[in-house]
Amino acid sequence: TLIDGLEYAARCDTGFNFYSGRGDLKASLSYRELRERAIEMAYHIVAMTDQGDRIGLLAVTSPEFAVIFMACQYAGVIPAPLPLPVTLGGRGSYERQLQRMADTGDFSALFCPASMENIISSALNDHDVPVINFDEILTYPKETSLRPHGEDDLCYIQYSSGSSSSPKGVIGTQKSVTSNCRGIVGPGGLSMVETDRGTSWLPLYHDMGLIGFMIAPLMSQLSVDFLDPSDFTRRPITWLQLINDHKGTLSYSPTFGYELCVRRWRADRDLDLSSWRAAGIGGDMVQPEPLKDFIETFEPFGFDPKAFTPSYGLAETTLAATFAPKGQGLLEDTIDMERYERTGDAVPASDLVAPENRRTFIACGKVLPEHELEIRDHDGKAVGERKVGKILLRGPSVTPGYFHNALATQAAFTDDGWLDTGDLGYWLDDQLVVTGRFKDLILWHGRNIWPQDIEWAAQAAATSRCGRACAFAIGGSGDEKDIILLLECRTRDAKLLEEIHTVVSSAIRLEIGAPVHLILVPRGSMIVTSSGKLSRARVREKFLQGAIVDLQNATPLTIVSGEQKA
Repeated sequence: TLIDGLEYAARCDTGFNFYSGRGDLKASLSYRELRERAIEMAYHIVAMTDQGDRIGLLAVTSPEFAVIFMACQYAGVIPAPLPLPVTLGGRGSYERQLQRMADTGDFSALFCPASMENIISSALNDHDVPVINFDEILTYPKETSLRPHGEDDLCYIQYSSGSSSSPKGVIGTQKSVTSNCRGIVGPGGLSMVETDRGTSWLPLYHDMGLIGFMIAPLMSQLSVDFLDPSDFTRRPITWLQLINDHKGTLSYSPTFGYELCVRRWRADRDLDLSSWRAAGIGGDMVQPEPLKDFIETFEPFGFDPKAFTPSYGLAETTLAATFAPKGQGLLEDTIDMERYERTGDAVPASDLVAPENRRTFIACGKVLPEHELEIRDHDGKAVGERKVGKILLRGPSVTPGYFHNALATQAAFTDDGWLDTGDLGYWLDDQLVVTGRFKDLILWHGRNIWPQDIEWAAQAAATSRCGRACAFAIGGSGDEKDIILLLECRTRDAKLLEEIHTVVSSAIRLEIGAPVHLILVPRGSMIVTSSGKLSRARVREKFLQGAIVDLQNATPLTIVSGEQKA
């Protein structure tokens, strides 16, 4: 259980350290102190709850979050880490998200920092859920005994980072969490040793932050240096500076985190990243070019390209499902996209294949020990090498389902008990290559077009004045679909917008070979999940509702019968 892990961790002098955006130490929490404070707080939580109650817990990057999360384990209640607002000015959307999570989780209370008590209380005004700030918990009465979770109990509920209209609570059990942590720390994962040290800016309401950099290191007695996600966004180089200052060896990020560091780097600075032996990549599609840019920028400062560790996972498998072998780095596989779009085969691209028909993927490694992974076709049959199909998983890390959501649970599993991830991929020898989400795939004139191919082509051609891109299809089926690409721009100058439109449209025609309707939109038009991933389905919905502005027409877009009208 997690309690066993903390009891083990408390025997040593390691723990968590929390840093400011400028790299100054704000707080430290040894595992010994974490255990003592968690047990003390658990007596109060027992007095205010029944066994098995769900507790909403605002996942701020702080000692208090770690203490309360572990206190819930001793108190026999189930914490549900909750996201903080991801954008400024999004209070209404955030409140609706919290309300739906409180409804689906049936919370008996919600714990939050005092600074957020007003917004949380406002959001849950019509809900019978007491909102208690972190400082108040210890003022409540105490019980005289604890109710520690056993090995057959639940551990936490993690809300999926998908649509806010129907958040799904992924159940993490004591067995699934401890199993996944064993896989992460073992030889099939990151091969952690006692000299390792973690560094993380990842949010603790996301599995990569919670499991990868709070629970797994705790169960391995490793220290972790934390940076708040909002501080990382403002000062990404502080992340690298912490690795430099404290000789960090393990750290993870989605591709965009590495990309942000390259953009914010100043040549007059100095770093030593030679201690960083495992630079993990996860949480979203692995994009080769930004990672190569990171290598080019930071290899002179000691970064080892072979430290890159692509992996694949999802909340439904606790966190990790595959890891690239130690020291492999970026294993590239360039395929013939024209052949793939016609046959579904990921055939290596020969020298005769035109550049616009080539696509490079990165292998995400081998499946964790004690787990199984299959690629299946539309008929549910397992396929072999280089055949693209749905990715299915089975093993002790897999969730039993979604909390109080039997329909979603049934839809997520096959009749023979495998988790259908909803992702597509293929085998490259014994390693998994992920190609995208099945639901995002655009079928056009008999071709399979990946939206990220369109998005990446646009971003590669765009200027520094452009930001996120989102591609999707609207309209009828098959050949009747219209492919839309929204590209955020940080300018409203008509001449500049025209230049951007011309350059990007030309690049897309060359790369994609299909008609794509490009629309330049204001910065902030896109919707991202709580883990920072683009939510294409929600952006598409927003577009269809006419809630996105076309900068070149300066009016909201409206849709009539599936067609975009000015």
